[in-house]
Amino acid sequence: MSIVWVVPISGLIAVLFAFAMARDVLRRDPGTPKMQEIAGTILEGAMAFLRRQYRTIGILSIVVAVVVGAVVGLVGGALEVKDPQGAIFRISAGGVAWRTALAFLAGAFCSAISGFIGMYISVRSNLRCAAAAQKGLRDAITVAMRGGAVSGFLIVALSLLGVTAMYYAYGAKPELAPHLIVGFGFGASFVALFAQLGGGIYTKAADMGADLVGKVEAGIPEDDPRNAAVIADLVGDNVGDCAGRGADLFESTAAENIGAMILGILAYLATRDPAWVLFPLVVRAFGLIASIVGVLMVRGKEGENPMTALNRGYFIAIGFSLAGMALATFTMLDNGWLFLSGAVGILTSVVVVYVTQYYTEPRYRPVKEIAKASRTGPATNIVAGTAVGFETTFATAVVIGIALLLSYWLGGKAGIEGGAVFGTAVATMGMLMTCPYILSMDTFGPITDNANGIIEMAGLGGAARAVTDKLDAVGNTTKALTKGYAMVSAGLAAFLLFQAYMERATSLRVAKGLLPLDKVDLAKPEVFVAGLLAVMLVFLFSSLAIRAVGKTAGAIIEEVRRQFKADPGIMKGTSRPDYARAVDITARAGLREMVWPGVLVVAAPIVVGVLFRQVASYDSAMSVAALLMVGTIAGIMLASFMNNGGGAWDNAKKMIEAGELKDESGKVLGKGTPAHAAAVVGDTVGDPFKDTAGPSLHVLVKLLSTVTLVLVPIFV
Repeated sequence: MSIVWVVPISGLIAVLFAFAMARDVLRRDPGTPKMQEIAGTILEGAMAFLRRQYRTIGILSIVVAVVVGAVVGLVGGALEVKDPQGAIFRISAGGVAWRTALAFLAGAFCSAISGFIGMYISVRSNLRCAAAAQKGLRDAITVAMRGGAVSGFLIVALSLLGVTAMYYAYGAKPELAPHLIVGFGFGASFVALFAQLGGGIYTKAADMGADLVGKVEAGIPEDDPRNAAVIADLVGDNVGDCAGRGADLFESTAAENIGAMILGILAYLATRDPAWVLFPLVVRAFGLIASIVGVLMVRGKEGENPMTALNRGYFIAIGFSLAGMALATFTMLDNGWLFLSGAVGILTSVVVVYVTQYYTEPRYRPVKEIAKASRTGPATNIVAGTAVGFETTFATAVVIGIALLLSYWLGGKAGIEGGAVFGTAVATMGMLMTCPYILSMDTFGPITDNANGIIEMAGLGGAARAVTDKLDAVGNTTKALTKGYAMVSAGLAAFLLFQAYMERATSLRVAKGLLPLDKVDLAKPEVFVAGLLAVMLVFLFSSLAIRAVGKTAGAIIEEVRRQFKADPGIMKGTSRPDYARAVDITARAGLREMVWPGVLVVAAPIVVGVLFRQVASYDSAMSVAALLMVGTIAGIMLASFMNNGGGAWDNAKKMIEAGELKDESGKVLGKGTPAHAAAVVGDTVGDPFKDTAGPSLHVLVKLLSTVTLVLVPIFV
């Protein structure tokens, strides 16, 4: 029985829901004229940066689309497949080329639109959240979560509708269409990398500059209006955490859908049932409905930890996701083993949430350990944070490993051709069912962070500041949760896309009379060297990203110092800092520094594949497979270290600022103490880890997968 009709219906419902949430938020109290002025400045800076950033990305995307189309057309040859009835479908090399290039541009456009819309609503929501905080915690939670939901649901709905539209536009032939739309995932990955990297450089350079000069040198509070970098910092929260993460998870949902559809082709050829190829789309559709119910159930209570309210909505979304997975697997596939594989993915997302909370929330050992180490200075704080970051790789590896092994074993019991590998695809789809809810929680973070800044800059305090302080700390955790979720889903998805690469390479090799690519032999020198280069790529990319943040932060620090020195009235509160200059410095640097790391990632698999094929008679396809496999492993482990270590450093600082650290005599060590200064230094070390290099590594892993999947013809 086919229930594919649920896909366009749920996509439309999700879009309407997002607009309803936007309307609900925007009709609320916008606060005082002073608050509106500050929010307007943030909006102006964010939109100016995104316009410049997407102009650059747009030019690069058009160039890459032309190059990809030309390469696929000249080297890849025609695409020919035989359906179960014996009919042969053939698309010429030129036909494959223009379809791939068009799919690339469609994916790039949808990814850019997703990030742009989500960021715009987030910036409009921060003001309403700040105003709601004056009334109490309950209203502020509702505004922040619903503002975040606009981004979360539009992104996933556009991803689902985009892949579905491309599938039907390219003929809706299950054995053929998934191969033609892989460019959609590549385009989404391409934009996501630059959006995440450019936004990450911007936000962390501004954050580091504002913290080191404001808090440590000048001794003024966070988000103090006398700090020239404070507007750039607040703008950065949106362009990095909203637009960047939005493009990241748009790319995740699109690429994983396409990879799972390709893996479903084997079962389709054996059963002649297109449900195996369309199943991933239906699962994503049920995930949208489940997440809508979860968001509507978020109801904060005065005096309650806001994280409790968010977790409550999340578990409701999980329950409905399990029901949706059961309905999809039993109705479309009539297979209980694959339902269990999907349940493994859904439950894995729960485990990831709790593991990340353990390492990044102030109430648990890791953050307390870092805060305690701050009592003896910056050096011990940094050592403790580094140790926590490395420790988190254990949990990441175990969670991903168990999820893959268990879903592979369960899929193998399904009794279908390629069932074991398809089981891992179903698990990945299961984990991503709650993506809209998780992304809503992620955008909750910058909305509450901005709300806190607006309250501070507007000179408001008391109960409202207490509410936004609490929400800001929770927002740090929700942002860390999303990174952990994106990282583990990237691990599952990379295995899925790796299998899709192997499947596609095998079909091309067999068509040329070559042996199938059914293994990657590390004993071959070219394969070992490709793996070595993959690890190098991950570390070199991270180095370039972190160096860009440090370089730009240095320029911001000098600018803030210059303004303090040139105009003493700034510190007295009688003069207004030049916020626009700090915004311009970070914007120009973010755009300039994002290009080369991005080009490096796109070029690496092409260079390795072409050189190994042309310079010597090495197995090019197997070498690229090694680059993809080993790069995935290295990227996930390094991202785990950076994301969780950086989140722990940040909340250790928040813990001290909240007055929750004491010395041996029981004296509170809060703001203005050496322990606080040490924690600020540790936080500035962790900032480029958790908000620039770490999240960009998620995209790097998936971009490697989509680049190789699109360009596999040139490696065979």
